[in-house]
Amino acid sequence: MRLTLFAFGLLTLATAAPAQNLDAARRLAQQAIIVDTHIDAPGALRKRWADLGEEQPDREFDYAKARRGGLDVAFMSIYTSAAQDADGSAWQVAHQMLDSVEALAQRHPDRFALLTSPNDVERLRQGGRVLLAMGMENGAPLGDDIANVQRFYDRGVRYITLAHSAANRLADSSYAAEKPWNGLSPFGKQVVAEMNRLGMMVDVSHLADASAWEAIRLSKAPVIASHSAFRHFTPGFERNISDALALAIAKTGGVVQIPFGTAFISPEAAADMQARYRARQAFNQHNANLRAQGLPVLDEAAFERDWAPQHPPRTSTLAQVLDQIDYGVKLLGIDHVGIGSDFDGVDGELADGLRSVADYPNLVAGLQARGYSETDIRKLLGGNLLRVWAAVEAAADPARASSGR
Repeated sequence: MRLTLFAFGLLTLATAAPAQNLDAARRLAQQAIIVDTHIDAPGALRKRWADLGEEQPDREFDYAKARRGGLDVAFMSIYTSAAQDADGSAWQVAHQMLDSVEALAQRHPDRFALLTSPNDVERLRQGGRVLLAMGMENGAPLGDDIANVQRFYDRGVRYITLAHSAANRLADSSYAAEKPWNGLSPFGKQVVAEMNRLGMMVDVSHLADASAWEAIRLSKAPVIASHSAFRHFTPGFERNISDALALAIAKTGGVVQIPFGTAFISPEAAADMQARYRARQAFNQHNANLRAQGLPVLDEAAFERDWAPQHPPRTSTLAQVLDQIDYGVKLLGIDHVGIGSDFDGVDGELADGLRSVADYPNLVAGLQARGYSETDIRKLLGGNLLRVWAAVEAAADPARASSGR
C-alpha cells in the first residue's frame, strides 16, 4: 500500500508540473545542502535490522533514496517512549539506537559518515556521503544524572527533545492532560544549562506550552523545534507550535522545522491524534487502578482494536506542507524555517509526494512554483539549520570536554 501511494504521489506532481521544472528542482536538490532534522530510522532498525546502505523497499530512509533526493544531513532520531522511561529501559534503548547508527557508518564508510559539527559538513559530504547526525527525542534516557548529558554528547547527540508523549523528569508533554511541572522541572532547568554549555541544541517540539516557554527563556543559545507544524492550521492541537512560541524561537535566532506527517498538517488527523493520546492515557490509568485493586487488567491490544476502526487513516498533500512553509516564512521570516520530515516515524502517513527521502525534489519544485528564489530555497532546505547549529556551538563553553570526534 505504501509503495502504491508513493507512486501516486510522484504521478500527481509529475502531471502538475512540466518535466523541465522537475528537472530544475532535482538539480537544485542535488546542489543544495539538505538537512532533515527528524528521521526515525533508528527506531525502525531496532524493531527489525535492515542494511540502510542498500535500497530497502519498506524503509523511508536509506542511502539510495537519500542520494536520489539530494539529502546531505540526516538527523537520526534516538527516540524512547514513556513506557521505556517508566520501566527503566530508556537508557539502554537509546544506546542501542546509537550503536545502530554507528554500525551503518562503520559498514559503509564510503556512503555514510557520523556528523557532530556543522563545520564538518563540506569535508565529510565529499564523495556523496550521507551524513548522520543524532538528536535525542525524549530526555528520558538522561535519568536523574546530569552527567548523562555529557555522556550522550560524547556519543554524538546534538539536540535533545526534552519530553515526548508524557511528562518526564525534565518537562511536560503537549499530549498529556496533566502538566505536573507547569514549565520545566528543576532538573530540566539544569539540563538546558548543561546543553548550552556543551553546544547541544535545545528542542521544544512535543513540549507543553509552559515548558516550551521556560526552555526558550532559559536557553542562552538559539532554540529549535525539530519537527513542529503551525497550530494556526490545527487549532487546539498543542503538539503543533503556536505563533507566539514560534516568534519567541525566532527571536532567539532559532528555527521551526516543518514535518511532513499527515497528523501534523491535517486538522482532522491532528484532532484524531490528540484524542488518541488522551484516550490511551485514560486506558492506562484505568488499568493501573485495576492493578492496584488486584483485579484483572484490560487487554492492551483491545485498545487498538477498538480505536482503529473508528479512526481510519487521513490523507494530506504536498500543498499543505507548502502552506505550512509559506505561513512560517510570513510569520517569522525566511531565516527561521526549515524541514524535519518525521520519515519512518508516522507509519507511512505522509503527505502525497513526500513519501520518502527520495522526494525532496518534489518539495523544491513546489517551492519554485510558489516563487521562492534559489537563495531562499537553500535556506529552507538546510542553510537555516546549519546556521543555528553553528551559533549554538559558538555559544558553548570553550573549556567543555571534547567529544574526541
